[in-house]
Amino acid sequence: MLLPTARLAAATTLRALTLRARRFGANEGGALIYFGLVLFLLMVMIGGFAIDLMRFEQTRTRLQNALDRCTLNAAALSQKLDPTDVVNDCLAKSGLTDQVQSVKVVEGENFRDVTVVGLADTKPHFLHLMGIDKFDAHAKSRAMQRISNVEIVLVLDVSGSMSGQKLADLKIAASKFVADVLEGDVDNRVSVSIVPYNAQVNLGPVLRAKYVNTTDLHGVANVNCIEIPATAYLSASMPTSTAMPMMAYADTAYGTSAVNGPVAPTNTSFATPNYGSAFCKPTTVNIVRLPEHDVGTLQGQINALQAGGNTSITLGMKWGVTLLDPAMQPMFDQLASANAIPESFASRPFAYEDPETMKIVVLMTDGEHVSHTRIADGYKTGASPIYKSLADGNYSVFHASHAAPDQFWVPHLGTWQATAWNSGGTVATVQQQQWQDIWANLRLSYVAWQFYARALGTDDASRSLIYSNTFSTIRTRYLSVSAMDAQLQASCAQAKANDVTVYGIAFEAPANGQAQISACSSTVDNHYFNATDGDKIKAAFDTIASNITQLRLTQ
Repeated sequence: MLLPTARLAAATTLRALTLRARRFGANEGGALIYFGLVLFLLMVMIGGFAIDLMRFEQTRTRLQNALDRCTLNAAALSQKLDPTDVVNDCLAKSGLTDQVQSVKVVEGENFRDVTVVGLADTKPHFLHLMGIDKFDAHAKSRAMQRISNVEIVLVLDVSGSMSGQKLADLKIAASKFVADVLEGDVDNRVSVSIVPYNAQVNLGPVLRAKYVNTTDLHGVANVNCIEIPATAYLSASMPTSTAMPMMAYADTAYGTSAVNGPVAPTNTSFATPNYGSAFCKPTTVNIVRLPEHDVGTLQGQINALQAGGNTSITLGMKWGVTLLDPAMQPMFDQLASANAIPESFASRPFAYEDPETMKIVVLMTDGEHVSHTRIADGYKTGASPIYKSLADGNYSVFHASHAAPDQFWVPHLGTWQATAWNSGGTVATVQQQQWQDIWANLRLSYVAWQFYARALGTDDASRSLIYSNTFSTIRTRYLSVSAMDAQLQASCAQAKANDVTVYGIAFEAPANGQAQISACSSTVDNHYFNATDGDKIKAAFDTIASNITQLRLTQ
């Protein structure tokens, strides 16, 4: 037990400790409040700084986007205004006139380079609490448009369904296209070729002559259509040594008078050819235009195009791709030396992998593949069994199957004889006809009836059968629609594999035409156009021209 004195001392000590503890607690509470106030102020400052940073980024982004847009507009070679004025006007419309620090323009004959520097005061609300009174947003944009080497081929449908307003719309659209892509190209870096096609492609005499292994040369002026063999579609190249027959110029469509009696070929309209439905007609306008850079020349050919015939998209595309094939370079050298193409194009077509070159095909159709007929091989050129008397113009035909000695059938007499017909005079001469001579003077139906059916048939039924068989032997079908579709897609695949950009335009085309052009295009979204009227085909060509003249941000 503690003594009273001890208890008093202990109580006194406890009271002292309690008082000190209370004082310490009061002192710590004040320190925490002050510390909390300091933390609160720091949080407010950090929050304010974040707000200022957000405002800064919004201002900078708005300024950068405006500079990019205005710089691109100013760099476009198609606009003729002063580039600096274009930038200032564009930024003024965005309310940013006072935020332009400098505009620098560098121009040459085939390029324009525009650099714009901008600065915007973000007027910070909180940063000045930290001693930062100015927090400017800087932006810089540079845009350049430069015409690099561009090789373009327009593959244009001029079949019969293009007649009238559609052909007129095409001419407007394609004429503006060549003007747009060649504008400002004073260095001749852009070449444009044209491949008009219907059921065939008329190469023109210059290009046709370069294919030295062409057979069945019929000699008809300005008729230069070649039948491409199926093996040629196995490769993007078509060497000038490729063996290919020309398409015969013949009337294989119009009928004749199928009567079992003498009909003289020299005085009846049922005998002489009617070339109205010929697929490859004599023309100097619907021919392949070799690479050119003169706008007037190209527009002149476009505006002279004529519509007629069926549709063979595959032939148009094959020749279009051929004109971009680097293997054609030796030919282009020769053409340039002969002044058949501009001298500056002698080294073209450039290599597929050339980084400075774009190769482009614009493939357009308003239809779909139509299987068409042609004169069969063996009946296009060369000696025929038909003879002509030069004195009176009448014919006779030799048939080995008829009993000797009378093996010559004379149509205008309806009789057989032992020798070819002549007029009977001593001066008269008889000339064996070449098949190309026959097609220059007679239609197929007349030949099949007068020289074969009447000669070899014994009654109406046998004559009709012989006529049909002869007709189908001499005139054969070129290709089926499915085969033509497959050949087209083979050419398209080869082009795209070689980095050729393919733009496709289906102009009021039927379903299969749309499907074929869409599949051929480099992409459906960006390179295929379904033009349902004249305005849309013009818009399609405008868009393609704009895409070709590349604009790119360089900084």
